Amino acid sequence: MSFRIGIGYDVHALIPGNEIVLGGVKIPHTLTTKAHSDGDVLLHALCDALLGAAALGDIGKHFPDTDPSFKGISSLILLEKTHTLLKQAGYKVANVDITLIAEKPKISPYSTEIVQNIAQTLHINTSQISVKATTNEKIGFIGRNEGIAAIAVALVQSIA
Repeated sequence: MSFRIGIGYDVHALIPGNEIVLGGVKIPHTLTTKAHSDGDVLLHALCDALLGAAALGDIGKHFPDTDPSFKGISSLILLEKTHTLLKQAGYKVANVDITLIAEKPKISPYSTEIVQNIAQTLHINTSQISVKATTNEKIGFIGRNEGIAAIAVALVQSIA
């Protein structure tokens, strides 16, 4: 069986709000993401990593922000659709590693639920998923709480 790796990155501006969606979890916060969908940077980066690993393009190709059907959509649905594309291309997920880059919110209280959401959507074990966070040490737009970003790496395995 062959393995392939993909990397994904996503960033969104932050605007005043009352919650932020990360890994499919609504987290109380004074800011929210400015986005066409729910703005879930963790899942957007993961979708890009999975699509990249299978050489299927990127999230914008499959779920363009110009398509009104994706307005406000849950990124868990986008991840589910990405998983379907991955299976159709003959791959399954071996493991994923995602890093949130943000000054706030702290995701450790929500990390178990985030991992469970991803595992359920991708039909994999929670032991195949790593989700962690780091700050930007108050440097740049992320450090000033003007934006939030995530990086994801995905290893996929051929099922043929």
